[in-house]
Amino acid sequence: MLFSGSVRFVCTSCRGLCCLRLTRSILTSKALQMAYHTRLKPNGVLFHSDQGTHYTIKAFAESIANCDDMKQSMSRKGNCWDNAPTERFFRSFKTEWIPKGCYENIFEAKSAITDYIWGYYQTVRPHSFNNCLTPIEQERRYFNQNLLSDVLN
Repeated sequence: MLFSGSVRFVCTSCRGLCCLRLTRSILTSKALQMAYHTRLKPNGVLFHSDQGTHYTIKAFAESIANCDDMKQSMSRKGNCWDNAPTERFFRSFKTEWIPKGCYENIFEAKSAITDYIWGYYQTVRPHSFNNCLTPIEQERRYFNQNLLSDVLN
């Protein structure tokens, strides 16, 4: 999950996605870089995760260090509540989208996952956490409000 100040980016809006035949640590680093670049390299971002091995290895720490002023945060062992939005995303993804028989190949999986995240989860599916707005609409309202307040102040 990515946080910037009090704005939640990945828990309310998934920005990093990587589907390749690579180790988990490389996939995790590539997804982080995708999210970081999609957000136009924001400063002062907090990356929050559980204590999975792909988040604790040196290569991932180096990926974090390559992002301007990004800091890493991890849940305490056995504390699932602060990672609940991410867990909820994957529960929804598994129950709403993944076929019972799985995917035929990596290309079908990548296409279906991309369609779910960018074509449905972000733009169509309302989220109770976002006052029943889609992540894209919630972000649009947030940034419009902040831009307007900057202009007025």
